Amino acid sequence: MDRRRAALIWRAVFALVGWVTLAVKYGLMLNEPSGRTVAATTLQYFSYFTILGNVLVALALTAPVLAPRSWLGRWSEGEGVRSAVAMYIAVIGVAYHFLLSGPWTPVTPAVVTTVFLHYVMPIAFVIDWLLFTPKGTLRWIDPVKWLSFPALYATWTVAHGYATGFWPYWFVNVPQLGAAKALLWFTILLVVFLAAGSALVVIDRFALRRDSRARAA
Repeated sequence: MDRRRAALIWRAVFALVGWVTLAVKYGLMLNEPSGRTVAATTLQYFSYFTILGNVLVALALTAPVLAPRSWLGRWSEGEGVRSAVAMYIAVIGVAYHFLLSGPWTPVTPAVVTTVFLHYVMPIAFVIDWLLFTPKGTLRWIDPVKWLSFPALYATWTVAHGYATGFWPYWFVNVPQLGAAKALLWFTILLVVFLAAGSALVVIDRFALRRDSRARAA
């Protein structure tokens, strides 16, 4: 099997897995006995960075399969775009594992979706980036540029949190933590994002050197 065909199969499978998982998670939230309206539930759903990151992953996997020649397909195939998405989803997995995960509970639909959103999809997309994403164009400044999305999310989270009282994660709950501790957590996450992005650049540079040596041999 050639590399292009392998990439199409891999992306098709995990695009389907990603969209199904997102749909199930949304359905579970709608069925919670919270008294929220559908609009309020939808707003909360998209207020989780996990959801936004997984939507980006699903789009980046779907577009090259269904519409490779479209604007979205070409855009999603770019190394910079796929690297940014890889950075976001990798941090989602790491942050969940170290900051949010607890003891394993009996298997329920909610637990299964949590595993897929925070472990399966991050691992699948990072593997996609390693195996199928073209290498050799990343610059050291790129991880800084990729921070624009998390920065916008942080701004939205604080504004939305103060407006509604909803804080998606304990480590961004400014009223509960206090401004100083919340700022510390935002800074820590910023460093984690930069570290993840820089790691991608290192791998990219290594792959470029390896390919250059192979062509010269």
